[in-house]
Amino acid sequence: MDAANDNQVAGDLLLGAGAISKFLGITARQTYRMVYDGIIPTFKLGGTVAARRSTLTVWMSEAEQGSAA
Repeated sequence: MDAANDNQVAGDLLLGAGAISKFLGITARQTYRMVYDGIIPTFKLGGTVAARRSTLTVWMSEAEQGSAA
């Protein structure tokens, strides 16, 4: 996939703990804790924590399926 030609890349990006926490419906403090503990799939852009909506959606779906089994 060529990111330069993918119009959804910018809309998929959550930049900062505030944006991630808003998407997940949790507090920024909880987000930082989950990032620190390696619970949620994130990456760094410079010194800022970032995640993709699509990756978090898959992660949540897998977590739901794992807990239902």
